[in-house]
Amino acid sequence: MTVDARTVEVSVGDLRLRSPLIVASGTWPHDPEAWKDPFSSGLGAACTKAITAKPREGNDGLRLFETPCGLLNSIGLQNNGIERFLSSELPAIASGNLKVIANVAMETRCETEAVLAGLSSSKEFVSSVELNISCPNVDGGGMTWGSDPVQASRAVKIAREKWEGPLWVKLTPQCNDIAEVAAAVEEAGADAVVVANTWLGMAIDPNSESPAFRRIFAGLSGPAVFPLALRLVWQASSAVRIPVIGCGGISRTEDVLAMMLAGASAVEIGTLHFTDLGCFRRICVEILDHLKSKGYTSAMDLVGRGKKSAC
Repeated sequence: MTVDARTVEVSVGDLRLRSPLIVASGTWPHDPEAWKDPFSSGLGAACTKAITAKPREGNDGLRLFETPCGLLNSIGLQNNGIERFLSSELPAIASGNLKVIANVAMETRCETEAVLAGLSSSKEFVSSVELNISCPNVDGGGMTWGSDPVQASRAVKIAREKWEGPLWVKLTPQCNDIAEVAAAVEEAGADAVVVANTWLGMAIDPNSESPAFRRIFAGLSGPAVFPLALRLVWQASSAVRIPVIGCGGISRTEDVLAMMLAGASAVEIGTLHFTDLGCFRRICVEILDHLKSKGYTSAMDLVGRGKKSAC
């Protein structure tokens, strides 16, 4: 069955995507072949791995731990740094047929500015920056940039000084009030919010009788967090006028539809494609079938529709 591109297209602000499906950051290789058909079939865009000012080797020890309903990860933002990304990785992946969303890890002010200044010099290759404010603010006592509205707002204002293009801000679920943080980053100049990053969890190995990860805590993704992420999408989209991109635990077409009905204009998928590389095309086709069964002419007809019955 051929996917009707005009029906499944969505808009995230001024950015038009051929489908609402986006690869979540850190889960897609920077191999240029991955950014072309057949791997890109059904996708609207893909996020890069997190980019930092200097190369990072990532965390020592175990990095992935499968749970009954999800996946714990402790990767540590492994990447080759902004210089290598700009000189070789970005031109290669941008030559494919997928829009590039550059995920930027919010480090210190100077380091973040360096990354964004570099991306600005190659903005013809980048459709949007996704600012990850789940990282520790070293200058602010180690709390994550997205832990409260004040810090989140400051992060966006710093980013806006170096990046004039579309700016998505990836929020953390480890905050007191996602609606307040989302509203703060909107006021500071964000064009969209991504809701949300992984939840903190941990694992202990009964044989070694010690934590599975060297850093003890790790990020939990997968089906277990979907109901939690759906709640955050509902709350964030109720608090802002800018688009919301849902992220967290999507494992089937019904989850994508639910995210959009809760207010998401698009969704990011990560853990699912580790075991099903064909999931994007399959979900895209099933979304089309759903739209036809409902008599909708656009996937955008779904956005926030689930809230009407709750009013």
